[in-house]
Amino acid sequence: MSLQPNILPRLGRLATAIPVVLTLTPLGALGQERALERRVPASPNEVRLSYAPIVQRAAPAVVNVYAAKTVAVRNRLLDDPIFRRFFGVPDGPGGPGEQVQRSLGSGVLVDAAGLVVTNYHVIEGADQVKVSLFDKRELEAEIVLKDSRSDLAVLRLKAQNERFPALEFADSDALQVGDLVLAIGNPFAVGQTVTHGIVSAVARTQVGITDYQFFIQTDAAINPGNSGGALVDLGGRLVGINTAIFSRSGGSQGIGFAIPANMVKVVVASARSGGSVVKRPWLGAKIQAVTPEIAESLGLKRPSGALIASLTPASPAARAGLRTSDLIIAIDGQIVEDANAFDYRFATKVIGGSAKLGVVRAGKELSLNVALEAAPDTPHEELVIASSSPFQGAKVANLSPALADDLRLDPAVQGVVIVDIANGSPAQSLGFKRGDLVLSVNNSKIAKTRDLERVTGQQSRRWSITIVRGGQQMSVEFRG
Repeated sequence: MSLQPNILPRLGRLATAIPVVLTLTPLGALGQERALERRVPASPNEVRLSYAPIVQRAAPAVVNVYAAKTVAVRNRLLDDPIFRRFFGVPDGPGGPGEQVQRSLGSGVLVDAAGLVVTNYHVIEGADQVKVSLFDKRELEAEIVLKDSRSDLAVLRLKAQNERFPALEFADSDALQVGDLVLAIGNPFAVGQTVTHGIVSAVARTQVGITDYQFFIQTDAAINPGNSGGALVDLGGRLVGINTAIFSRSGGSQGIGFAIPANMVKVVVASARSGGSVVKRPWLGAKIQAVTPEIAESLGLKRPSGALIASLTPASPAARAGLRTSDLIIAIDGQIVEDANAFDYRFATKVIGGSAKLGVVRAGKELSLNVALEAAPDTPHEELVIASSSPFQGAKVANLSPALADDLRLDPAVQGVVIVDIANGSPAQSLGFKRGDLVLSVNNSKIAKTRDLERVTGQQSRRWSITIVRGGQQMSVEFRG
């Protein structure tokens, strides 16, 4: 399955590594140093050094994840009255059958108590999840937390009073292009496999896989089944979770992507605290990419940074003194290359305290401190539209700052938004999507979910609907 041209994520789907050998520090010193010495091999003996000690340390913490979900399958032949009469099927609409869909991916133990990190797309919609350990045991697992925005999920193994091997997190911000890494996972369900390569790039922000476009790129061979597996450094520490490949053939072609460990830490911390969702800081501002035209108008030498397009009153951004057209160029001393990089940097901050933003305003640089707070939430009044209408099967909610932040909507907008759509429903078949903001139906303004429920409960042969999708207002009309 392709995410966009030539990108295969959502691996249960997830390059051939160029042999590069760096000096291996003696195993006993690996945990004591922050960065390994970087140089080319100085002798044939150094070339013959092995990665085996690192693999022996890391491999037991990498697991296989099996997910299964039951889906309804409608037999359209049962809608034919002749077919029904021939096979003696009672009158009435054709009933659904059931089909079990299975997916396979990898996962990483990050806590000795049995917490496993994998990709969200590996367990998405799963009714049952099982984990196969390094020692071949198979255990059931419960889903503790799912975070579609980062494509991460946390599982807990169902085992009592047992301690499991777990990987230590590395600081993914310390990675450099050229660093040696190992990828461990279960490609093509052949069994645990280790591949090696280098970090080809850091901070890839134009990949289009998740909400947070900030990935480690590697040429370590990654294939379908590697999703959720470990990318480790020479200390056997987790630097990333493998999630996707760029491929023209569906197989490894040397360009793989991993979610940085610093993002994984945030998701795991939420799971450890008992949360079912990830709490991230809320800026309360819409961020815009800097185009070459905008850069020229601002007098910049090149298009970089994140531009403030709009602000929510009384938000952390507004209270910090940010203004529309301010250009954010750094956060806590880390350079912000583009809007995606800022989103990632800000999302990995811990709620509480503040972050220092480097800002350019009217050609002058200044520093502003923004509070790290969770977005305020209000009752969503969620409901599922059940009446016969184009929205039948859609779950809708009143938009709050927290929900707008979760759905990546303009924080200043208000109204009713689609948060989920039932499979096979009229709303799905007509093309409505999660995140669609409903403005009006049949010339009636939709301000609350009850407004939409009331309007769709009225019989009509013609439906005139206005929504906002991706920042663009759209008007559509349905008949019947």
